[in-house]
Amino acid sequence: MKLIRSFTVVPSLPEPLQRLGELAYNLWWLWNADAEELFRRVDLDRWESVEHNPVRLLGEVPQDRLERLADDGAFLAHMERVLENFDLYMSQKTWYADQFGESTQGTIAYFSAEFGLHMSLPIYSGGLGVLAGDHLKSASDLGLPLVGVGLLYRQGYFHQYLTNDGWQFEDYPDTDFHHLPITPVRNEKGDALQISVEMQNHTMLARVWKIQVGRVPLYVLDSDIAENPPEFREITRRLYGGDKEMRIRQEMLLGIGGTRALSQMGIIPAVCHMNEGHSAFLALERVRQIMGQSSLSFDEAREAVAASTVFTTHTPVPAGIDSFNPAMVESYLAPLARALGLSKQKLLALGRHRADDAEEEFCMALLAFRLAASSNGVSQLHGDVSRKMFQPVWPGLPTDEVPIQAVTNGVHVRTWLSLEFAHLFDRYLGPRWANNPVDQAIWQRINEIPDAEVWRSRERLRERLVAATRTRLRRQLERGGAPPAAVRKADEALDPEALTIGFARRFAPYKRATLFMRNPDRLLRILSDPHRPVQFIVAGKAHPRDDLGKELIKHVVEFTKRSDVRGHIVFLEDYDLRLAEYLVQGVDVWLNTPKKLHEASGTSGMKVLPNGGINLSIRDGWWAEAYDGENGWAIGDDRHYDNDEYQDYVESECIYDLLEQEIIPKFYKRGRDGVPRQWVARMKASMRTLLPRFNTNRMVREYTEKMYRAALERWADLTRDECRVARDLAGWRSALRQHWGEIRVESVQAGGNCEFRVGSEVHVTADVHLGPVQPDSVEVQLYHGRVDAHDQLYEAHAVPMRCEGPAGDGRYRFIGAVPCVATGHCGYTVRILPHHPDLGSPFNAGLVRWG
Repeated sequence: MKLIRSFTVVPSLPEPLQRLGELAYNLWWLWNADAEELFRRVDLDRWESVEHNPVRLLGEVPQDRLERLADDGAFLAHMERVLENFDLYMSQKTWYADQFGESTQGTIAYFSAEFGLHMSLPIYSGGLGVLAGDHLKSASDLGLPLVGVGLLYRQGYFHQYLTNDGWQFEDYPDTDFHHLPITPVRNEKGDALQISVEMQNHTMLARVWKIQVGRVPLYVLDSDIAENPPEFREITRRLYGGDKEMRIRQEMLLGIGGTRALSQMGIIPAVCHMNEGHSAFLALERVRQIMGQSSLSFDEAREAVAASTVFTTHTPVPAGIDSFNPAMVESYLAPLARALGLSKQKLLALGRHRADDAEEEFCMALLAFRLAASSNGVSQLHGDVSRKMFQPVWPGLPTDEVPIQAVTNGVHVRTWLSLEFAHLFDRYLGPRWANNPVDQAIWQRINEIPDAEVWRSRERLRERLVAATRTRLRRQLERGGAPPAAVRKADEALDPEALTIGFARRFAPYKRATLFMRNPDRLLRILSDPHRPVQFIVAGKAHPRDDLGKELIKHVVEFTKRSDVRGHIVFLEDYDLRLAEYLVQGVDVWLNTPKKLHEASGTSGMKVLPNGGINLSIRDGWWAEAYDGENGWAIGDDRHYDNDEYQDYVESECIYDLLEQEIIPKFYKRGRDGVPRQWVARMKASMRTLLPRFNTNRMVREYTEKMYRAALERWADLTRDECRVARDLAGWRSALRQHWGEIRVESVQAGGNCEFRVGSEVHVTADVHLGPVQPDSVEVQLYHGRVDAHDQLYEAHAVPMRCEGPAGDGRYRFIGAVPCVATGHCGYTVRILPHHPDLGSPFNAGLVRWG
């Protein structure tokens, strides 16, 4: 039935409880146990039924209950304590202010297609979103002048349901935004703020909402409004739903629309951070805005934008990167291209390896790399993989000099920490651990916590996980139509005292979820040992269009139904943040089995660290730099076999060997007091060595020190005096490119013979033809290192050469010296790079000339 008008009903909070609403709408409570306990006290049963959503809780709790709480002295005292901590958090001096001063040089805008903050906010699908949510929380803790930008999906990612035979089906329930901790952003007239984006000769509108995450606001865009036609309303219907056309619409809304939303709110970011390439269109929109504001050309505005843009790639394989048909890109971006003064060819060249290849698709990662001066992978190993993968973007550069840094991911410790271990940390480490989780000296004191107390906490968490698993499994079986006898057996699934191993992630084939089941007979012998039982809890979703992933889930579910396996391995459907919390807090071992070099970082295994869980993982992603031989277990080694089947065999057998010879014996070898001392020692080694490194406070500090501060300073430099420096830099770059083809190394001479002693130097003279280019516009270098069997340099380094002056006819003489620091077969060559005081990295110009 068509409505006449709509209105919103809000809770009627008694005066003493007024600030409960403020707490409900600030997600600070998510990582503050005392605040969560306050909401639990409002109505425990209702808190569980509303899935820990305080906004919905306050909307559904009976008014007489609120009135009673307003007269409850103990509740009010609890609320006052929470509010005192909240006010202190929001007002106290932060790390950022302490390091860089109270006044900031501009806002940092962090764009991501998904944010995993709370299960009531279905705007995440997995690790990328959870990382983005943890990034915001740590930015809040550290006091960065940061805002988040994303999309508000009506249905979000799907809910997973399994048939009785284990086949995945998807359900997409609508979300009622009025029951979420979000508020509409309004303009100066009090109307809902709307932005517009042109799409194929039509105008799409979107409204803007705000989610407050501690000190950090997250602005999310919603196109599901009456003013839009149905095809535009669908844009924010589902996360990662639809075809390529839907994807380009979503990414235009995120990048272009998100930038316009900030502008309409009066927020002009000095730095934009693109979390994956989904938001790369933001750089083009920033260029357009600066061109209009300062009357700049595309190349001039691009200098300022690129210098102040950070791009993080999370993808280690080309198949995982968004790319679009050239005709689609031209169709959708034609209005923006006209505003930028770009031809079709120049626009498409920004997203291609080969600018003139009319068949090559437009790659969002290439667009991001070309419009960001700072780029990074998300682990040290992924940085190496990314440099090799994207080396063609910087032709002529050795792979190890490709300007893609590495900032290893982390997790927000307080979000994933259990109450049990939080109490232990408070008691034995003191209050400083919560505010400074990167302090290694604090975590060294882990050994001061008595083994018995650590073990009791682990046992309680495992018991809670088993209880939660049985409850979820019972509901799952009932929903799937299982026989009553099978439903009743859910209450006996798992053993609260048995070694419990967790595996939970997206069911993509490369993650090899069934690797631990490869030899069923050997696995069964491990599971069925009555004296040393072992059990697995498995969870995860396959992409709706990934039938191979769905087959893997079906295979696991079928295996769990075997009479000799039932009760030892459980698959839990609809993996979400709530289930993730139970798992990472309750498992003893976290299993990770990706195909080597296919996991960019992985953060699920980091979430078990503060709860005493131990990692058993392939040495890929973060585990390649984390594992030290004492803080967990590594599956296999660094060898790679050409035969995938044999690789699977070797690594699955390694899992069984580690279980039988290392993991199970250590877990079940108990002292007289029932405490497994060797196991607890490995738990403590894991926490002591890994917690200070693999947390998002360390990660965000690293982004700040490596990238954000430099980008803020370069933005300030390039945009002052009506962008004078950006104009000059663009002019210099254009002139250099015009004459770069004339630059060459004409001759190289070295003094001495062919043998040199360690500690001596090889003196080199090079005559370089620069034509009209001045010598201060280039840097001539000696690139030297060891020589391999193919006469190629490796372990190479560059040292600058000094210009001695002109040698006639546009030639200049440069001199330098190669240091002889080690014995062996060594060599050198000469190269020329651009040089300008405002260029930043010389590699970003994409120009290099070798001798």
